[in-house]
Amino acid sequence: MAASAMEGVAVTALRTVIGRVRQAAEKAGRDPGLVRVVGVSKTKPVSLIRQLYDAGHRCFGENYVQEFLDKAPQLPEDIEWHFIGHLQTNKVKSLLASVPHLDMVEGVDSQKLANHLDRAVSAIGRKPLKVLVQVNTSGETSKAGVEPPACVELVKHVKSGCPNLEFCGLMTIGMPDYTSTPQNFKTLSNCRGEVCKALGMAEEQCELSMGMSGDFEQAIEMGSTNVRIGSTIFGPREYPKKQEKP
Repeated sequence: MAASAMEGVAVTALRTVIGRVRQAAEKAGRDPGLVRVVGVSKTKPVSLIRQLYDAGHRCFGENYVQEFLDKAPQLPEDIEWHFIGHLQTNKVKSLLASVPHLDMVEGVDSQKLANHLDRAVSAIGRKPLKVLVQVNTSGETSKAGVEPPACVELVKHVKSGCPNLEFCGLMTIGMPDYTSTPQNFKTLSNCRGEVCKALGMAEEQCELSMGMSGDFEQAIEMGSTNVRIGSTIFGPREYPKKQEKP
């Protein structure tokens, strides 16, 4: 498929997703305007992101630091960039220095990472960085995130010990087969209840980032305020093929 045709398909797909988000929110009796759609653009070219930007979308997410550092400078500064997933502490400085308009990190999964981010934001002198605490709701060892019982303590650390970070809520990455997705979402919602109770916050002040291409409608019905949509908008991922051994 030619690049221009692919880009047209992505714009149409984005509009379809936004329509589905609106329907899911209305079905749940929620305001569709309170659900953010993050276009997850990993492995996709700058030209494709630019096409969606020109169609009016502003919120995009990347998963890989080096790819992020390559793309962000080529795109408009009013994009609301999210870094999604596990961030290594040794890459914090380069990410914040190279993407000055980074809007949010999804998510912080340790006090060590929170401290690194806090110091880096302070050193650069930028506005406080929005963060979501990542919770491992599935119990999979391959997934990053704090265990649900440790969630409150990490949130307390971010709010009380990291003045350059703005705690905005919780995020999780559900099971890949989606069969236990509702339980993952229910667990994150329960974590929000515990956090808000412990810190005296209203639940509306604590976002839930959950739901991806295969389950975002269900996530919205269960309270998600932030859905991360990749392949449904951009098409299948295009990972570099590994060279076969001779």
